[in-house]
Amino acid sequence: MATYVLVHGGGHGGWCWKPVATRLRSAGHEVHTPTLTGLAERSHFVRPGIDLDTHVTDVVRVLEYDDLHDVILVGHSYGGMVITGVADRATDRVGELVYLDAAHPVSGESLVDVAEASMTMARADARVVDGVELVLWPIEEMGRFYGVEDPDALEWMQNRLTPHPWACVEQKLQLADEDAVRKIPRTNINCTQSLRSSEPDALARQLDADRVWEIDTGHDLMITEPDAVAEMLLRLAKPHGGTGR
Repeated sequence: MATYVLVHGGGHGGWCWKPVATRLRSAGHEVHTPTLTGLAERSHFVRPGIDLDTHVTDVVRVLEYDDLHDVILVGHSYGGMVITGVADRATDRVGELVYLDAAHPVSGESLVDVAEASMTMARADARVVDGVELVLWPIEEMGRFYGVEDPDALEWMQNRLTPHPWACVEQKLQLADEDAVRKIPRTNINCTQSLRSSEPDALARQLDADRVWEIDTGHDLMITEPDAVAEMLLRLAKPHGGTGR
């Protein structure tokens, strides 16, 4: 049995992994889908001071309190920032890093640095609520912004998406041992849409991993293509736990 920890992206929550998590559990694996502080069912915890470090701590605590080891740690979109920080702070608990159409930061970079154009667009609709600057406010059929077209999926997403604290994407990731993080086996699962629109530096990062796979779909590929995503993640599981090589 392998252990998966699936970390969602901006404006989402653990709910978005349900289609993939169901498939992984059906195959006999342990799956955790934490929701980051201030989002989805934890949106009532929004407060000043929530940043990238808060979200890294959220996931590190899951690994520690559930005593998880040799974890296949998956991050989607903004979740790539989070899992990189988690790998730095809990290196001995992570067996594989999976970047699911995700940010690929190095130490000293924020999501604004990694995806400047997207973050500039996101900040255009920023609003301050109770002292917190929030972006990614859901609009009608917001799922289309994430590459989702199916009407049922759009309806399912609409009332679950929440705005995201700007400080999370503005804070720069600081790694204590970047070399150790880079030694952890890494898989990149990219969506075709992102590869086609990436600038050269971003594309180079998307193609830099031990395994590089592609799914022809939009950004929220865990919703649009759960069978394909689950099948790829299952390739990384060994029969008795741990990660594939």
